[in-house]
Amino acid sequence: MPIDHDPDGEAPRTSGFRVPGAGPTATISVVTVVVLLLLWFVATNAGWIRSLFLPTPQAVLAQFVEYLDGTANDRPLWEHFAWSMLRVFSAFALACLTAIPLGIAMGVSRVARGIFDPPLEFYRPLPPLAYLPLIIIWFGIDEAPKVILIYLACFAPLALAARSGMRSASQEQMHAAYSLGASRWQVIRHVILPSAMPEIIVGMRIAIGFGWTTLVAAEMVAANLGLGQMVLNASNFLRTDIVIMGIFVIGAVAWLFDLLMRAVERRVVPWKGQG
Repeated sequence: MPIDHDPDGEAPRTSGFRVPGAGPTATISVVTVVVLLLLWFVATNAGWIRSLFLPTPQAVLAQFVEYLDGTANDRPLWEHFAWSMLRVFSAFALACLTAIPLGIAMGVSRVARGIFDPPLEFYRPLPPLAYLPLIIIWFGIDEAPKVILIYLACFAPLALAARSGMRSASQEQMHAAYSLGASRWQVIRHVILPSAMPEIIVGMRIAIGFGWTTLVAAEMVAANLGLGQMVLNASNFLRTDIVIMGIFVIGAVAWLFDLLMRAVERRVVPWKGQG
């Protein structure tokens, strides 16, 4: 039976039979966002919540405009944004270049799995603030510790996703390739890796999310610029309007990158969800 995809590229449905939970969600999401913004506007403008705890949407928007045009009593928003993007995406790129090959090696070699699995599983649940002092002691207070902290946050989910993905290929597919005369490396290249790609891309989406989550902690290390530093500095002066504005910017950038990764996923692994 042929398979159709919903317009959001998330849930498949079979022709003539609708899978429970499948279908477009864009309209529901837009309505949800509008309702939440309306509740925020009413609650703050009616005085139900003090501005110290939750400023009005107008105040947050005013701060965004001031940071955008450079009239705020701080560096322009684009400078904070550029430095944060540089730190997050350089750490993410480095994690992709190292964690994915390591995960692949762990998926195909019991020796690699035995060597790298214990340290990976040990540090993975540790919060970044736990090993932040050590990173500062070892690498100083320049850009290196910031990038390394974000890199470590991205590394574990990427490596685990690649390791898990390498087990996605069915035994029938591998035996069919071997029966046609394929070597071990040809089976890995043409059978196992394509089967692993969906999980690797999901791991990339999760990893970049962890990277943005760790950004604020990373920019605690003697940073003068960055979205996380802007939020931390504003919190010291109880400027919740700037804090919320920074949170919105960080969240929006992370969400846009996730949408980009979904588009890449649909292009690179169009067969996902059709099994």
